[in-house]
Amino acid sequence: MRKSSNLYVRIEPDVKEQAEKVFDSLGISMSNAVGLFLKQVVINQAIPFELRLAPAKIKSVATMTEVEFNAELEKGYADYLAGKGRPTEEVFSDIRKGLNA
Repeated sequence: MRKSSNLYVRIEPDVKEQAEKVFDSLGISMSNAVGLFLKQVVINQAIPFELRLAPAKIKSVATMTEVEFNAELEKGYADYLAGKGRPTEEVFSDIRKGLNA
């Protein structure tokens, strides 16, 4: 059995550069990181992370009708009554992360 095999992939240069910085800080090479990913695929017989579509864009209040706006307020209030809210700090932390992405 061969000790190693070559794999050629095309990737956006900025994504590759950002990934290399992460791997460097972890002390592993890009080659090792790809190898780890592929081993996890084999072990799990699946992609080792969740794949999902991005959430729908939030509709701007400026484009909502009065009926749509009131429906959103009612949903929010119902969530509040059901205890489905999140701490303010957590929400703003998520917003800040999204702005830095």
